[in-house]
Formats: sequence, structure tokens, C-alpha cells
Amino acid sequence: AGLCGCCWALRPRYKRLVDNIFPEDPEKLTFFALSAPEKLDRIAAYLSERLTRELNRHRYGYVCIAMEAMEQLLLACHCQSINLLVESFLSTLRLLLEFVKFANIEEDTPSYHRSYDFFVSRFSEMCHTEHEDTDIQNKIRVAGIRGLQGVVRKTVDDELQVNIWEPRHMEQIVPALLVNLQHESPAEQTEVCFRELLGRAAYGHITNAVRPVLMHLDSHSLWEGRSFAVQCFQIIMYSIQPQHSHLVIQQLLGHLDANSRTPASVRAGIVEVLSEAAAIEATGSVGPTVLEVFNTLLRQLRQSVDYQLTGYYDDDGKQETTSSEEKTLQDAVIKTIGSFANTLPVYQRSEVMLFIMGRIPVPGMYPALGSPNAGSNLLTALPSSFLEPLLSFTLMEDPEIRLLVLSILTSLIDRRHNAPRLSAAEDRCSRQDNLFIRKHAQRLYRHIYLTCKEESSGRSHYQALCALLAVVCVELTNEEVTVDLIRLVLALQELALSNQECLSVFNRCGVHAVCAAFLLLLSQLGPPPPLHQHVTQVIESRQSSAPHLLPQDLFCDKPR
Repeated sequence: AGLCGCCWALRPRYKRLVDNIFPEDPEKLTFFALSAPEKLDRIAAYLSERLTRELNRHRYGYVCIAMEAMEQLLLACHCQSINLLVESFLSTLRLLLEFVKFANIEEDTPSYHRSYDFFVSRFSEMCHTEHEDTDIQNKIRVAGIRGLQGVVRKTVDDELQVNIWEPRHMEQIVPALLVNLQHESPAEQTEVCFRELLGRAAYGHITNAVRPVLMHLDSHSLWEGRSFAVQCFQIIMYSIQPQHSHLVIQQLLGHLDANSRTPASVRAGIVEVLSEAAAIEATGSVGPTVLEVFNTLLRQLRQSVDYQLTGYYDDDGKQETTSSEEKTLQDAVIKTIGSFANTLPVYQRSEVMLFIMGRIPVPGMYPALGSPNAGSNLLTALPSSFLEPLLSFTLMEDPEIRLLVLSILTSLIDRRHNAPRLSAAEDRCSRQDNLFIRKHAQRLYRHIYLTCKEESSGRSHYQALCALLAVVCVELTNEEVTVDLIRLVLALQELALSNQECLSVFNRCGVHAVCAAFLLLLSQLGPPPPLHQHVTQVIESRQSSAPHLLPQDLFCDKPR
């Protein structure tokens, strides 16, 4: 015993201090390390050796003491000397997998030979842990998430470290986070880690970070549920730097093309995610991919129509699809086109409409593109190159298309959203709007007149015509426009009374109702009082003797 005590006394002081912390207070060891920082590496190596020995002997109390001592050394040491104990600390981590506290400590100089590959793999495995006890499972998963967070913090900004953005690492980290994002318990911690990872992604890293998300959603059939896919990309779009948003859009578009022969529900899920991403994206940041966006979406729309007609979404005729599923997809595509268009300036939105008309010459999606902003002028929003082909649709045989075009014209002219209430606008007509109406008024009035002559027009058409005339009057009010509109209404009345036109009784009543409603509105916007008095007298007379010529009677569900 005396010999052992003598040998123990001859041991280096740092070893004696390390041994003394079991189970005594480690403050003396910390003080010695700060006093002699050059011995920090030997202290850490011996402490790691003791910890490994106690772990092998299942003395878990001593293991905890050793880890607390290691933690105190980490927190107490200066940046210049912390590298001396890093290697020993990492070797200990391979046994204990406790990494987070080290990750929060800044180093003064990086280490050239340190590798974190093991930790990426191990922490990712922990995130997938399955255990009978839910509490234990959640604790292990949270520890894995925190470990991954620590790895990211230590490596993401260090060019001399392993590139954490490489596909082999991202394909482990991202799925591990997504799996836990679906579970209620570790979801909050997971989202914090996921946002931090994405927030640190530079321009060249976005693709590698997003690709595993797409692969995970594919392999687990999560596009069809949509809510989780939308949640993932909401996190992505809000976390990455705004100038990188278009890279995510590009990847989604490419993924949509790659899945063009998948069930409609999968394609609709991807399109819905695209729509949400467009809504989050900063205005105008679609950037150089504007035509690519609309080309891809229009191609998907055309393919969906083909699938709807054939009943199959593959060339071999083996994979069946239904009309309702494809219709849902088409509605989602149209909505997404509108979401993207609304991020563009007004002048570019008109160009997009022209671009669409050149590829799919049916105006079924134009309302989704939205109307101009209140501050825009109609010369910019409705250039001749767009207005003329749009007006030509008002004379098509299909009554649904004519009705749709009337609604489109109303929405485009109605910048202040007066159509629902049809109240007078306070702002005067701008100079640009005056130029617009002078340039296009006669063509617009002519098509309104010709539309009234269509025999297939129904109640909805006359309501739309009434709304269009009212919006033109409210948005573009000036003396010249007022006179022209009165002339148009008088011409419409002559049309309704003419025996030379082959109009049904309902059509004639519809034209009379449009004229009555519009003149009543016009007479309240400022023309001389005698006009208002005359219109009021005529309406009162019709209420008693000819109610079928008034809008409230004709536009009801069951006209007389």
C-alpha cells in the first residue's frame, strides 16, 4: 500500500488532479488547466481515457462526473487553446454522442484534419429511432436533432471542414429532419434545426438542400396529402435568403415535369406547392425563369386535357385517370398561373396573357391573372396587342366564352373594385386612361352592341354587360365618355325595338333591362337633373305596366 501511495505521488500533477475529481469537485482541475494551458491536451487525453475506462466498467456516475469536468474545461478555456482538447473530446463523443455544448463554442483557428462524417451518420440514425417507450424514443430523437444542429453549426461556415452541403450528407440530414417534422413531439425542435440549416444555405447549396425534400415526399407518397408538402416548402421559402427563391421554384418545376406521368393527385400536389411558393416569393423575384414557369404550367395543362380525353396518363393505356381528378389538377394549374402572374408588374402581366393566348387560345385562365392595381393606367394594362384578340372572343359562338370575356374585361377595367358595389369613384380619370378610352372606345362599344345581338345570350350575359358598362362609366368617367355611353344605350334601345333583328322576346327584354339599369346609374353620376328625372319616371312607369323590362325582374331566378 505504501509503495502504491508512493507511485501515486510520483504521477504527473494533471493526472492526480483528474483522478481527484472522482468523486470530488473538479474546480482544482479547471484552475490548473487555466494556469497551464500547454498541458490541456494531456489533461483532455487522460480524462477521455478515464471516462472510457469507467464507461466500460459501467460506472455511470463517474462517467457523468467526467463529462461535467470536460464541459467545465470547454467553457473555461480560451479560444486560442480550445483546439488542444478537441480531438479528445470528439473521441469521447463517439462513445457518448453528446455534441451540442461544444457546437456553441467558437474556435479561434480551425482544425485541418477533423472529420464529422461519423456524427452525421450517427445522429441521423438517432433521428429515425423506434422504441416501445414513446418518451425514450422522443428523447433519443431530440438528442439526434440537437446533434445534427451542432454539426451544422461547426461545419457550415468553415471552408476547411467537410462540406456539409454535399449530397451524401444532405441525403442523411434532411430526411432525418423531415421524419421528425411529421411527429408532434419533436416537431418544434426539428423545425428550428431545419430553418437554421436552410438559413445558412448559400446560392450553390440550395439545390442539394431541396432535392432530398423532393425525394422524401416522393418515396413516402406525401404529395397527395399536400398539407405536409406545403408545410415543408413554406419553411423552405421563409428560411432561405429571398434572392434564392427562384432556385426553389426551378426545382419544383423540374420535378413537376419529371412527374408528368404520375397520378393526377401527385401532380396536383406539386402544383399546389408551387402556388404556395409563388405566394411567398418576393414580388418580381421569379426573375429569369418567367417564361419557363408559364411554359411548364401550360404544358402540364395541355397534358392534363389530353389525359382527360383519353382516360389514361401513360402512353401504354394502362394507368387510368378520371375526368374529375384531371379537372382538379387543371384548376390548380390555373390558380398557380395566377399566383405567379400576381408577382409580376402590370405591364409584364399583360405580356404573360399574350404569351398564354398564343399557346392556349381559350381565355379560361385569364381571370386568375388578376386585374391591374389601382395605381396603374389602362394603356399599360390593356395594350392593343392584348385588347384586340380579347375583344374578338366576345363574338364567338360559345356563350360561355362570351360571358367569360365580358367578366375579364370588367375585372381588367375595374381597378378600384367597384363592380361589386358600383359606386362612383372619387378619383378623376387620369390622362393615360383618357388616351386609352379615346383610342379603344369605339371598338369596345361596337363589340358590346354586337354581343347584345347574340341570340344565345342568357340572364348572366346581360348581367355581365350591365356590370361592364357600369365599370366603364365609373372608372373612365368624363363628358366625352358619358355622351358616347348615352349614344350606345340609345342604339341598344333601337336594337330592342327593331323588327328587322331576329331577337327573341327574352333578348329584347334583356337589352331593355340593361339600358334601364345603366341609365339609372349614369343619371346619378353627375349629368343634368332632367335626365335623372326622366329615367326615374320611365322606371316608375315600367314598374306598374312593364316590370319585365326592368333588371330586378329580368335578372331574378324565375323571370316572368
